[in-house]
Amino acid sequence: MLKFTEDHEWLKIEGDVATVGITEHAAEQLGDLVFVELPDAGSTFDKGGDAATVESVKAASDVYCPLAGEIVEVNQAIVDDPSLVNSDPTGAGWFFKLKLANVSDADALMDETAYQAMIG
Repeated sequence: MLKFTEDHEWLKIEGDVATVGITEHAAEQLGDLVFVELPDAGSTFDKGGDAATVESVKAASDVYCPLAGEIVEVNQAIVDDPSLVNSDPTGAGWFFKLKLANVSDADALMDETAYQAMIG
């Protein structure tokens, strides 16, 4: 199940774990990424907490935690090669895996149709 936030994060939810990244739209708006900072595994965040930072040739931006939970895995590959986020934002360019505090909270997020309508 894919869900999206107004802050341009996507979540692929499997059981009580969500793989989180930024959308293709967000990656295009940022331009070529040159730096990614990820949270530590074991960190916990509330919904909307600053979970990661990305820097591009254009700007620096925060990546927010889309739902409350605990970081159980991070994608070291995008720290080593930030361009993966640009080339494959919804695949190899994922940011972290989040063990959700409450899986039903995902019901309030947008589906792909609603997200596409939002970005026009």
